[in-house]
Amino acid sequence: MKIIVLIPCMDMVHTTFMRSLLMLNTVGHDVTYGISSGSLIYDSRNKLLETARQSGADRLLWVDSDMDLPMNTIQQLSADIDAGCAMVSGLCFKRKPPYTPCIYTQCEIQQIGDGKVLPLATIYEDYPRNDLFEVQAFGGACVMMTMEAVERITKAYGPYPYMPVGGFGEDLSFCIRARGAGIKLYCDSRVRPGHVGQYTFTEADFERHRNT
Repeated sequence: MKIIVLIPCMDMVHTTFMRSLLMLNTVGHDVTYGISSGSLIYDSRNKLLETARQSGADRLLWVDSDMDLPMNTIQQLSADIDAGCAMVSGLCFKRKPPYTPCIYTQCEIQQIGDGKVLPLATIYEDYPRNDLFEVQAFGGACVMMTMEAVERITKAYGPYPYMPVGGFGEDLSFCIRARGAGIKLYCDSRVRPGHVGQYTFTEADFERHRNT
C-alpha cells in the first residue's frame, strides 16, 4: 500500500515534529513525502493534493508541522482505512486554553438571509476514549484518507476543495465538502498526537483544564 505523507507548513518545522516523523512505524507500507511551504495553508493543501496524484499513492496522510506524532499513527489509521473508513483523523487538541479536541459533532453553514451565512460548529468534548467513532468534522492536523475519496470530492466541488467557505477555515470547509460528497468522517482516539507549542499539549491538558 503506497502512502504519501503531506506536510503543509510555513517556512520552518520544529525538531519535535521531525523526530516524531522519523520515528513513525512504516512497516508494511510504501511511504513517500510531500511538503509545501507558504503563508496560505489552504493553498498549500490544494497544491499538495496534486503532488499526491502525481505520486500514484493510494492513501494520503496529512500531518501539520507542529504535531508530535505517535509511532503507531500510520499503522492504526491504515487499519481504520482497511476496515472501511475513507477518512479518519487522529485525536488532536488545541494548544491554547481550554485545549479542546479538534473534532466536531456539528459543522454546517446556516443561511440567515440577505445572502449572509452563519458558520455553526460544536466541539465533541465527550468523545469515546480509545475507540473509532463518527464525527461531522475534524481539523486537518493528522488525517488519513483514500485517494478515491479525494477524487469524489474534487469531482463534486472542483480541484480546490480546501478553499475556505462560509466563515470556516480550510479544514472544516473541506469536511463540509467531504460530507456533501457522501463520505463519512471518523476519529480514532487511540491515535493522539501532541500539539507542539512552548511544550507539547495533549489530552491531559484538556482534561486538567476541564476539571478545574
